[in-house]
Amino acid sequence: MNYFVKANKNLITYSLIILIVIPIFGINFFINFLSNILLLLVLIPLLLVILVFLGFNSYKSKINTCYSCGSISIGLSENCMNCGANLENISNINQFDKKPSESTIEVKAEEVK
Repeated sequence: MNYFVKANKNLITYSLIILIVIPIFGINFFINFLSNILLLLVLIPLLLVILVFLGFNSYKSKINTCYSCGSISIGLSENCMNCGANLENISNINQFDKKPSESTIEVKAEEVK
């Protein structure tokens, strides 16, 4: 037994340290580690959703609709690619001043025989 203690003095020391320190600090570390992982599993998808939302809003703000022909253009072009109308005055045109009958298209249904 005395030979075993002399030969494995470091092993016994480290084993005692592990048996004393791990129950005191190890359980707390393990709980914190698991809670941090669960927190990351919740926050990373939330962060991705926020980034997609911001990207979509940024993309949506670059879309211009021509009020002359109704075509959609993406980017910062000054003129419509279809009719050549000026797209810079889009913010100056107030859609609330128009009558609803001017901005809607009435379609009459016909029976096809």
